[in-house]
Amino acid sequence: MARQGITLIAGPCVIESAELLDRVATELVAINDRWGTDIIFKASFDKANRTSIHSFRGPGLERGLEMLDRVKRKHGLRLLTDIHEAWQAEQAAEVCDVLQIPAFLCRQTDLLVAAARTGRTVNIKKAQFLSGKDMRFPVEKALSAGATEVWLTERGNMMGYGNLVVDFRNISDMLQIVPTVVMDCTHSVQRPGGENGTTTGGDRRFVPAMALAAKAFGATGFFFEVHPTPDQALSDAANMLELDKLEGVIKQLMA
Repeated sequence: MARQGITLIAGPCVIESAELLDRVATELVAINDRWGTDIIFKASFDKANRTSIHSFRGPGLERGLEMLDRVKRKHGLRLLTDIHEAWQAEQAAEVCDVLQIPAFLCRQTDLLVAAARTGRTVNIKKAQFLSGKDMRFPVEKALSAGATEVWLTERGNMMGYGNLVVDFRNISDMLQIVPTVVMDCTHSVQRPGGENGTTTGGDRRFVPAMALAAKAFGATGFFFEVHPTPDQALSDAANMLELDKLEGVIKQLMA
């Protein structure tokens, strides 16, 4: 937990290199030192739901977890990563403190059960096709399998084709289910398939506003994908926040 009971999660979309992980982690540690926060470091070892078969996915489970473990040992940060298949849960839990269930997979019973049984915190992202109230069912699955802490994350709903809209009332509805509701401030500004139909687009200009609006609706956590040079990133380039702007947004949230 960060100061004032706010959960903060930040990091690059996907593991591109050890150098990227180290650069981002170094900045997160500096922010923690200045603001008394406890930012959880996030990066994916595999982006299994990329738009195109040709898109970069990451180094894979074994190599990716080794790289994340190095971040944890060197920088002392807690870790979050997503899993896409039930068999990945146990191995990911050996390194990571929080296992994240991707939005598209939030109804996958075996995946939820496997994550819950590790004893790690389970962060379930709300699907783009579900309401906040619908998320009681994924939470029930995780709790019935022994989860001791479950978070829910809002990331917007599909608005026609190629765009998302955030109904901030979902935050209030999900707070009736679990005490920790996270606003995914960067995925919520995506435009799925919005770049020539083969790559997800987005508009990072709206990230700070998403965070502040979510705070007004009672969100207790905030999730930011960040990158030193997001336009050159290998995944989610259009919606990731510039690393050097993260502290300014956190400062606003702490005000």
